[in-house]
Amino acid sequence: MDDLHSIALPTGVTLDVQVAGNPSHPPIVLLHGFPESHRTWRHIVPDLAQDHFVLAPDQRGYASSSKPEGVAEYTPDKIVADLLALADHFGLTRFTLVGHDWGGAVAWMAALKHPDRIARLVIINAPHPFVFQRSLFDDPAQRAASQYITAFRNPEIERHVDRIGLETFFDTSFAAHVPREAIADEKTIYLDQWSQPGALTAMLNWYRASAIVVPPMDASTDGAPERPAFLDAPFPQTQRPVLVIWGLHDKALLPIQLDGLAAHVPDLTIERVDAGHFVPWENPRAVIAALRRNLSVS
Repeated sequence: MDDLHSIALPTGVTLDVQVAGNPSHPPIVLLHGFPESHRTWRHIVPDLAQDHFVLAPDQRGYASSSKPEGVAEYTPDKIVADLLALADHFGLTRFTLVGHDWGGAVAWMAALKHPDRIARLVIINAPHPFVFQRSLFDDPAQRAASQYITAFRNPEIERHVDRIGLETFFDTSFAAHVPREAIADEKTIYLDQWSQPGALTAMLNWYRASAIVVPPMDASTDGAPERPAFLDAPFPQTQRPVLVIWGLHDKALLPIQLDGLAAHVPDLTIERVDAGHFVPWENPRAVIAALRRNLSVS
């Protein structure tokens, strides 16, 4: 199924990009999250490619795409720049943007910063930046569920993975959250992608470069972070139509991420589905059905 193209971008990185469908059809870009690749969409792309022009990149730091050194190379603005440069490469002035997990975080930012480029937005289990940051301070359950972010930012985690081995890391960080039958055939592919030189550090640098503040569980701890000032100020609305597809059994991103979302997204549709965090793996039929109900190809 994969038709990968290696595309050098003016942002200084080269991305492997799955390209499918007729270029004359409406364009749609699919952004994966951690710790994945374009393979996130392997059950979704064939359906969309019937009447869309589909781009599914391996984002910077993943698989065989470029892995620039340094945390600063993974700040969200650089990753959004990759997205827009990729669209420019294919001559896409406006496109539907779909993002899961970290891909969804990039998608939120792209729609907020460059609404002229985004025709519509589809978010799959990726929290809105304001709602997420607020929940980390105000909701103890979400704060507890997000402590893994602090662990992934720890500079010692690469050594830990070296000790336990990539296969164990795969089994505990990814496969443990996806039905075995959904990922059994993919394990060899992912282990190969993660074993690329610099891949593990590059993937983890997405967490390290993020401005999201994760307070410790003990709010009284000396040195606990202050509440970000932007949480008590007006936050810009997303001025594009947004479809949110949410797996309700996500243990990392709780359903509280849907609370108050409409205040930030005037044109919002939410489709709740039976799945955990890795929705495109766990319930691709529900994702396709939600997309078909809400995306026009005219």
